[in-house]
Amino acid sequence: MSAKTYEVRTYGCQMNVHDSERLSGLLEGAGYVRAPEGADGDADVVVFNTCAVRENADNKLYGNLGRLAPMKTKRPGMQIAVGGCLAQKDRDTIVRRAPWVDVVFGTHNIGKLPVLLERARVQEEAQIEIAESLEAFPSTLPTRRESAYAAWVSISVGCNNTCTFCIVPALRGKEKDRRPGDILAEIEALVGEGVSEITLLGQNVNAYGSDMGDREAFSKLLRACGAIEGLERVRFTSPHPRDFTDDVIAAMAETPNVMPQLHMPLQSGSDRILKAMRRSYRQDRYLGIIDKVRAAIPHAAISTDIIVGFPGETEEDFEETMRVVREARFAQAFTFQYSKRPGTPAADMDGQIPKEVVQERYMRLSALQEEISWAENKTQVGRTLDVMVAEGEGRKDGATHRLSGRAPDNRLVHFTKPDEEARPGDVVTVTITYAAPHHLLAEGPSPKVRRTRAGDAWERRNTAAAAKPAGVLLGLPTVGVPAPLPAVTGGCAVE
Repeated sequence: MSAKTYEVRTYGCQMNVHDSERLSGLLEGAGYVRAPEGADGDADVVVFNTCAVRENADNKLYGNLGRLAPMKTKRPGMQIAVGGCLAQKDRDTIVRRAPWVDVVFGTHNIGKLPVLLERARVQEEAQIEIAESLEAFPSTLPTRRESAYAAWVSISVGCNNTCTFCIVPALRGKEKDRRPGDILAEIEALVGEGVSEITLLGQNVNAYGSDMGDREAFSKLLRACGAIEGLERVRFTSPHPRDFTDDVIAAMAETPNVMPQLHMPLQSGSDRILKAMRRSYRQDRYLGIIDKVRAAIPHAAISTDIIVGFPGETEEDFEETMRVVREARFAQAFTFQYSKRPGTPAADMDGQIPKEVVQERYMRLSALQEEISWAENKTQVGRTLDVMVAEGEGRKDGATHRLSGRAPDNRLVHFTKPDEEARPGDVVTVTITYAAPHHLLAEGPSPKVRRTRAGDAWERRNTAAAAKPAGVLLGLPTVGVPAPLPAVTGGCAVE
């Protein structure tokens, strides 16, 4: 009898991506095997790991559930589970609107998924279990890592902020820090398996330590990562300007394996709108942090998130945002048109902006940032960079005979395919010859390749996958996460 198959569909931020790795690990520990790519619902268990940030998140979920209903009718024994932030928010509503769903679970009890699936099968009725607080730090769960060379590492969960546009704190709960020793032990174990890049994750990552009463805990953690032999690259996402202190900047500048990259949400350049958003900083404070980071790390690439059309935003408010963008000169900005989040204070505010006005402002901001991104990327032409080869970053690599990867500052680089084999996780030294707004190009002689333990790990994984059925990992923790995903930002930065 062949093993049952599963498929996990993920929506939202990096926290959800990492949670989905845990869901996959749990299912494989229970004997399931990942369904082949392109299965599109043709699996014994389909899990939706949802996000509640966007206004139409529920419509998207119910549309997808509706498409699975006839498939489930034709496939006896198929099960559907819904978890994540939308499940935490909607609870009983999901089964009422989609009675063919078997399991609904929340953000605090993802470890219960296999038990709930079995209970639903035996009792032949939907199982709804939503914990109101964290049962165990999720990093203790088995994990099916998606990459052999780069890994997410959660350092905290939850958020203590009260931003009026964000529902995440209500769904993820209060900030809870993980013990530094546990974090470092996980990183050392990952490095021991071949991982060479880690990204520290938290809804408000640089508030780490507030739960322990140590305001410098995050900078200490960064410095401790610098002492781990074999760990080549350290990143983190997403920090909050309120908690971005000078000791963090010093740790970034003085720790060689902490990358010269910072993603720090701005949301608005208007002090009046920032106050309405309950963002606990103002324009001068934000720009002051940018100046300090650039003084300490001249080649740092800084990116941000911006919301256009927040309730009450005037043309003058929007121009303040444009002014900050011109002054900050972000390498990249993820811009979002404001959309109502049911359950947030902003959804009921007066002064909701007409969609056509929001769209017009969004287009102006996007055009400005495109111009700045291109100009900032042009400053990279002629520079020699160490690029970590990535998997799945270059959609046209096959046709162009190139490979792709990430520079230390996380810029995407496409480069001439070397004469020597370069595996994902290996490091290639290239010279930048051309810049586009969203990537760099390095064409010319065959670049120099440094084979790495991370590349060895990638090769071992793929050799093993070719030798036995895909996805059979016995539920044990493995290594790596997807290569950096710049279009998805952390925590409540996703608007």
